Amino acid sequence: MTDEKIARINALAKKSRTPEGLTAEEKAEQASLRREYIDAMKGSLKKQLDNTVVVDANGNRMPLKQKRKQ
Repeated sequence: MTDEKIARINALAKKSRTPEGLTAEEKAEQASLRREYIDAMKGSLKKQLDNTVVVDANGNRMPLKQKRKQ
């Protein structure tokens, strides 16, 4: 996610709070950019958790286990 896209998300959010609001095209763009942002954040968090290890009292390093979906 680039800084330009984040700035555009913020600009659209600011415009949506004005009396004129957003056009249908801008609403679609906003939804698309928000989805892209959320997906990028989820991917970043997943990579961070995949590389996290737990160190026990004996100094043993164990990777986090993936939680099973129910």
